[in-house]
Amino acid sequence: MPPVLPSRTLPADLAARARAFAAAGEKPVPLRDAATVVLLRDAARGGVEAYLLRRVTSMVFAAGMHVFPGGAVDARDADADIAWSGPPPEEWCRPLSADATLVRTLVCAAVRETFEESGVLLAGRPPAGGGMVADTTGEDWERDRLALLDRSLAMGELLQRRELVLHSALLRPWAHWITPDFETRRYDTRFFVAALPDGQRTRDVGGEADRVVWLRPDEALRRHERGELAMLPPTLATLGELAGYPSVAAVLGDAPQRRIRRLLPATVISDDEVQVLLPGDPGYPV
Repeated sequence: MPPVLPSRTLPADLAARARAFAAAGEKPVPLRDAATVVLLRDAARGGVEAYLLRRVTSMVFAAGMHVFPGGAVDARDADADIAWSGPPPEEWCRPLSADATLVRTLVCAAVRETFEESGVLLAGRPPAGGGMVADTTGEDWERDRLALLDRSLAMGELLQRRELVLHSALLRPWAHWITPDFETRRYDTRFFVAALPDGQRTRDVGGEADRVVWLRPDEALRRHERGELAMLPPTLATLGELAGYPSVAAVLGDAPQRRIRRLLPATVISDDEVQVLLPGDPGYPV
């Protein structure tokens, strides 16, 4: 069954873009590989909370939307020398519909984007020494984060200098979404879930976001329905899937059993609205 979306109707700006695209008979722009991380922590009264940030209105893609940390792959994320610990890339080839090289690249992009947009680093000491990074709030860490943002530093260089390795066991593949045809920037995005590491905390790092918040998925969906939080279909669908879980451990434990399908939302245009359809929905174009 496809994920359940609280609302199938696109907001006015996206609906206008879809109408213009259809009227002009344009061809979709090429896809770029991307990674998104749903950062989770246990809620005080049971259930989970997810970390969301609101993209500034000047952004070309998803402006003003509440999203999870993530972004496009950087060419240097594919560095084969990046140290790795945990399940090998080959184990994720099938769920991510990617070869081992792309899996490594996506995981590196996921870790980099999470650090850039939340200050949380999903990395640690090599297995022989063990231990996760416990605190990334110092000025030296902020310099590294800013250097990643302006691309003067690559993720592999940061890990090597600090003698750290990517911990793939901290991440679990969750979903695979394709940006709709009408968008001017399109991404082939793999979604991961991850627990907030012990000792680390998120912080409002600014830049591409003007607001950050931890929310229970059901509360985030209610705020969306009230018009308080603008979100795109993949974010809504993911929150809907996570709403029923009692703990982060339950999410991570369930993730390997998920059947991950490549989801390309289609649009149905009528006189008064534009609606989103997913594979399996009645009327989804074959």
